[in-house]
Amino acid sequence: MKQQTRTNWPFLRSESLTIKRAEGVHLYTADGRAILDAAGGAIVSNIGHGRARVAKRVAEVTADCTYVVPPWTTPSRQALVEALEANWLPEGLRRIHITSGGSEAVEAAVKMALQYHAARGEPERRQIISRSVSYHGTTLATTSLSGHPARKRGLDHALSTYITVPTPYPLRCPLGTHHADAGGFYIENLRSTILSEGPENIAALLAEPITGSSGGALVPPDDYWAAAREICDEFGLLLILDEVMTGFGRTGKTFAYRHWDIEPDILISGKGLAGGYAPLGGVFASEAVGSTLQDAGMNVMFHTFGAHPAACAAGAEVLNIMAEEQLVEQAARKGERLKLLLHEAFDQHPHVAEVRGQGLLLAIEVVRDRATLEPYAERDAISNRIVGKALGKGVFFYGGGTGDVRDIVCMGPAFVIEEAHLTTMVEVLLEAVNEVTT
Repeated sequence: MKQQTRTNWPFLRSESLTIKRAEGVHLYTADGRAILDAAGGAIVSNIGHGRARVAKRVAEVTADCTYVVPPWTTPSRQALVEALEANWLPEGLRRIHITSGGSEAVEAAVKMALQYHAARGEPERRQIISRSVSYHGTTLATTSLSGHPARKRGLDHALSTYITVPTPYPLRCPLGTHHADAGGFYIENLRSTILSEGPENIAALLAEPITGSSGGALVPPDDYWAAAREICDEFGLLLILDEVMTGFGRTGKTFAYRHWDIEPDILISGKGLAGGYAPLGGVFASEAVGSTLQDAGMNVMFHTFGAHPAACAAGAEVLNIMAEEQLVEQAARKGERLKLLLHEAFDQHPHVAEVRGQGLLLAIEVVRDRATLEPYAERDAISNRIVGKALGKGVFFYGGGTGDVRDIVCMGPAFVIEEAHLTTMVEVLLEAVNEVTT
């Protein structure tokens, strides 16, 4: 029986599970029950919970520098920059802006893109293209940019309007499931949208290289990203890649975009940057973007708690641990093993459309009918029920979807997860799916 409490937290009052501590890949309730964290929280944990080395460093830095305004340098900020440059950032993305989270980082990146074009004498380029299935944050601007109807409820009337193109969704491509020409279909839509809206009005394309929980680890066709990069170059758009969920090893590469031979103009990160040990996000831009803003005398404004010294200390330690223990390589290897187990369990399941994802960002899509891809009704709350069933069996998964896209169950465990844990994850997930769908 899971231990729950009812308090004035959260804001929308509900029964809330009380977690007293966490270690490795497990969460522990107040009564000592262990829960296997198969989702890494909100696809955040990468080095696992309870690393004393990180806690010690955060304590040391807090004692030395409780708060310092973000533009100034501190030892922990310098340590984070050095860790980023040593093992993570390519030479082309060395303009670094540190934030206190992903939403803030996305908004900063979009502002940079708008400033970049204004500095170059093209202030009319103020539109951003985003995609139909996506999630970019919780501020008004980032909610507006997101293709996530469920998180716009009650806000639609107040949100700004941005240009939207279809997210590559190979399973449900209008040409047919996993159609050979799917990449071309989505690219042609991008091109025609730019032309119809006027490229002179568009500042950037904002997208997740692999769509996170909103679509359930949607991997685009192999030819998509190279062509999208070419189109951005052709029409003078900046390419902004949102890797808040996919960055820092989650997909088995340092960043998800590196599964293809492309480079963004601006790269956004969050979650895995500090692995859950502190609120931290980052925006990494090209020298062309950075120098253009600087030469024009423009500001890249900070939030009060951006680049907080203790958070930077946590980030530096997490990044160094990942490099020392080769955890990105482990994420790739363990992700392949988990995907194999998921295929064995679900490839013939009548209510699972497919297994998808890359590295340790994986998902299944649950449907009423595998042959027709007919979804369950939204009111059936299938993914929530599956997550609840699994939690009752001691494993936590992350429900995904947007309301329109639904019944997604995501997996994103820490990279230190063991083989036996992977087996448990799949066994429990299969049991939960069967109990909910039959």
